[in-house]
Amino acid sequence: MTHTYPVITEAHAQFYQENGYLVIENALSTAEIEELRSETTAICRGERGTDIRNYTPPPADASSEDVLRRYLCIHFPHKLSAVMEDYLAHPTIVDVAKAVIGPNVKCMQSMLFIKAAGKPGQAWHQDEEFIPTRDRSLMGGWIALDDANPENGGLWVIPGSHKHGIIWPQQVQNDPRFDCTIETWGFPYKDEDAIPVEVKAGAIVFFNGYLLHRSLPNFAQSGYRRVLVNHYMSAESLLPWHLPDEDQWMAIADYRDIVMVAGEDPHGWKGTVDIAQPLLRPDGEGGCDNGTRPKDEQPRSKIVGGIQ
Repeated sequence: MTHTYPVITEAHAQFYQENGYLVIENALSTAEIEELRSETTAICRGERGTDIRNYTPPPADASSEDVLRRYLCIHFPHKLSAVMEDYLAHPTIVDVAKAVIGPNVKCMQSMLFIKAAGKPGQAWHQDEEFIPTRDRSLMGGWIALDDANPENGGLWVIPGSHKHGIIWPQQVQNDPRFDCTIETWGFPYKDEDAIPVEVKAGAIVFFNGYLLHRSLPNFAQSGYRRVLVNHYMSAESLLPWHLPDEDQWMAIADYRDIVMVAGEDPHGWKGTVDIAQPLLRPDGEGGCDNGTRPKDEQPRSKIVGGIQ
């Protein structure tokens, strides 16, 4: 049976602009969900390559369940898998991106979360802190490969929190509920202001780069909360994501390890560069201050105060 993709309307775009997030149910077909689940297992087994920082391949005779339980988050799976790369430009993602970002859209990152039962969540944060888009066009596309709810570590958001246009401060956190990523604090909201985003497998959750969001651990007795998250922005804007070469001014730095998913690239004359390499994010088992925190996730300052 042919899958009919949802029609994206002006009402969808207005909801996103007002609330900072948008849920599109039934965005993926059953076949697409199964394809991404299968590819997730293949990546975790090392069948798409093992050049992944911090990654140790599982035993050859490990079951699929054992394989998936070993890992929490793999950054840049599209660098390993042609299937994952194809889904950067999924039809629903492209339609929403053009509606809320503009006609020319580029993707710079993908993340594959597995989150088996018992695995931690991620503390409050804003994606713009990690990916500076200059023009506030950053958008995440959160593709649910399993039903996601509060019990199994689904997403929580604070609606409207993107409107301040402020990147709130971050600090090191040692909360056992969360992985090793630093947390955002000092914002004018309480945990009680957040709402859970409960979705069925095949839904896509879109959220603004300034939106405060987090996830809690997977409290379920078994199973996974598998998600493929891709990040997009306006192709018109420069992306000073990494430090430039010594002979380049930061003001004109432009990260060029991108994939165009819609329209034209105004900076296409620069070409693209293969910079990012897949890495496995530490999940906190064994501690976060033992040298396991990836260099590009080191906090900019170790602030110890400012409890939210």
